[in-house]
Amino acid sequence: MPSSTTASQEELKAHRVPVQWRDGCSALVIPLNICRRKSLYMPWECEHERHAYEKCQYDDYIRRMKVAAKLKLAAAEEAAS
Repeated sequence: MPSSTTASQEELKAHRVPVQWRDGCSALVIPLNICRRKSLYMPWECEHERHAYEKCQYDDYIRRMKVAAKLKLAAAEEAAS
């Protein structure tokens, strides 16, 4: 399911994003990497882009943990009945 934080495969190829970073937050890693290259990886230069990417990663983690909890609860209820 594509969202506003997911880049297309063509964009990811054009910006040479590694496969392990091609997830639900891939559209945010592209401007982050551009900023990092432009500022020679100075950590204080790209704080806004890094924060947006890390927030997306955190929100994705929370979403996956909620889904896992629901699946675990459903499995426990099925085993009990």
